[in-house]
Amino acid sequence: MKETASDFIAKSTEKVADRDHRQKINFNIGRYDAVVPMGKQQFSDVNLVREKAKNIKWKAIESLDVQLEKFESGISKRGAKVIWAETAEQAQEEILKICKEKNCRMLVKSKSMVTEEIHLNEFLEKHNIESIETDLGEYIQQLDGEPPYHIVTPAMHKSKEDVAKLFSEKLGTDPKLTPEQLSLVARQTLREKYMQAVIGITGANFIITDIGAIAITENEGNARLSCAWPQTHIVVTGIEKIIPSLTDLALFWPLLATYGTGQRITVYNTIVTGPRQPGETDGPGEMYVILLDNGRTNILANEKARESLYCIRCGACLNACPVYKNIGGHAYSTAYSGPIGSVITPHLKNMNEWKHLSYASSLCGNCTEVCAVKINLHELLLENRHESVDEGDSSFAERTAWKMWRRAMLHRKFMNMGNSKIKNWVVNTFLKDWKKNRSNLEFPKKSFNQLWREKYGNR
Repeated sequence: MKETASDFIAKSTEKVADRDHRQKINFNIGRYDAVVPMGKQQFSDVNLVREKAKNIKWKAIESLDVQLEKFESGISKRGAKVIWAETAEQAQEEILKICKEKNCRMLVKSKSMVTEEIHLNEFLEKHNIESIETDLGEYIQQLDGEPPYHIVTPAMHKSKEDVAKLFSEKLGTDPKLTPEQLSLVARQTLREKYMQAVIGITGANFIITDIGAIAITENEGNARLSCAWPQTHIVVTGIEKIIPSLTDLALFWPLLATYGTGQRITVYNTIVTGPRQPGETDGPGEMYVILLDNGRTNILANEKARESLYCIRCGACLNACPVYKNIGGHAYSTAYSGPIGSVITPHLKNMNEWKHLSYASSLCGNCTEVCAVKINLHELLLENRHESVDEGDSSFAERTAWKMWRRAMLHRKFMNMGNSKIKNWVVNTFLKDWKKNRSNLEFPKKSFNQLWREKYGNR
């Protein structure tokens, strides 16, 4: 078993037995489930909206090279510098180069899953550059030395008591502070960081082709401060975030808000078209946009997996997934957890090392049902499993066992050859991993065929 798979099983086993963890997650996801239907009411036909969004993303991804070049041309004309990064390491080095040019020892960063993907904070720390998370959830996780738990809600697994205790330990505050008071403490601390920072880093919810801009949607205003206050603004974004037109935001912003947090629209929605222009008094003096590949073209080249690039990172599939609800976000050990993470991670990294994530699913299809852009997630999980076998990423024993199972399932006479005692012995002797967390399988004394014949004869 691969180290990543054994680590996943170990973490999952620990979390499924943690009732306190499950209670917190069910409470927070329950609040999400209560408000999403209210957000959907803004659409006269929400399924039609989802279908339209999928078609727009299909158009964008199918012409990705043209879309990105047009975006680069548009935003470059207004003074932004576009950098193409093929790998995470290239993106890291480009950011470090900019930091050294600006003599930056501390920067502020808004919520960005792409920067989590390339482990930017850890990289900068090794070079004695402090990277401060300014999103409240991300800030909480950074204080606790943990990665984000959820794509949209980084500290979903923490209760208000957990956060109060953490702030008391790290910031010396009263452990009995209310959520409102805790928010004000974080706000006061972070405002000072904004004023000191030389560089601000953000992600991008969308890259807009026709006007050459990025779009950011948020609820706290920290992304707007991160991109507007420091002298230098760095955007790090995956190449798949492209949408063809500014008018598409009228669909995608409400859709992302509804499926992400249950809102009709998020509080702060920002379009950034470049650095401060002549005659303008606000905004950064310089802007860099790092377009990250890091395995995305592997997905683009795969006709079946390509659909996963439509994802707008709303996190709805995580909230719907029964596996995620039980094992939590950290068990995945990747930036992208839940169903979408299980689909894309084996392609972004290494199928042989990460194929186990595609098996961490009940294939109930709930993720597909709730996806904002109708990605067939459960089918892509199956496709990943198929690809891993085709590529030889399965043991001889595993392949042999499945061939025997298939043969038995397709020919009933093979199933009827052994009585219940023989079947019990075979299954409970050889399926040792299955039994680690389950009781023995017990076959009935009479098979289905026998019961049928006793009741209906040979009809």
